[in-house]
Amino acid sequence: MEYTFSYLISGTVFGLFAGIAPGPLLTLVVAETLRRSVRDGIKVALAPALTDLPIILASVLILAKLTAYDTVIGVISLTGGIYLSYLGYECLTATGPELDEKENHPSSLKKGVITNFLNPHPYLFWISVGAPIIIKGARAGMLGPVFFLAGFYVLIIGSKIGVALIVGRFGRFLRSKAYGFTMKALGLALLVFAFLFFRDGLDLLGFLKAVGL
Repeated sequence: MEYTFSYLISGTVFGLFAGIAPGPLLTLVVAETLRRSVRDGIKVALAPALTDLPIILASVLILAKLTAYDTVIGVISLTGGIYLSYLGYECLTATGPELDEKENHPSSLKKGVITNFLNPHPYLFWISVGAPIIIKGARAGMLGPVFFLAGFYVLIIGSKIGVALIVGRFGRFLRSKAYGFTMKALGLALLVFAFLFFRDGLDLLGFLKAVGL
């Protein structure tokens, strides 16, 4: 059960990061909240629930056929480590999203879906990080992947909704010290996950055995 719980922890950390990290979707959540209403900001926050499923399925199906090849999975793990290191650096240096007040679209939910579907970050995350975690967990049963996905989506959607609610009440939150502190804490957590991915990748490629680790 502790092993399964670790997947829930991973999902919540990644989901929280994805939920409040500066990016096009968070920018849109804030923009729609400030321009229109909290309700419109919440509509944008729901976009990942509509766009990510085909990305996840495609990533898992592609990588599942490669799981017999340790070299391929090892390279993917190292790629995931590099990607997580980049995201961690972005968190540590984040100052908040920049809003473009000139943009205006009629449908908040539609704009959120299009923005997230065209954003390369979900594809990079699920191919290099999310799908390998799901495949690894599935080897011991489906409870781990279910916990991972549940934690991820509750936090990614919930945190964006939280941002919309906070911005609707306190518009300066994204420039506050609390936001900066949260982002730096998430950045450090992502660097820890990056280290674990590097370790798994080097292990699968045989480097750790070669040096006696």
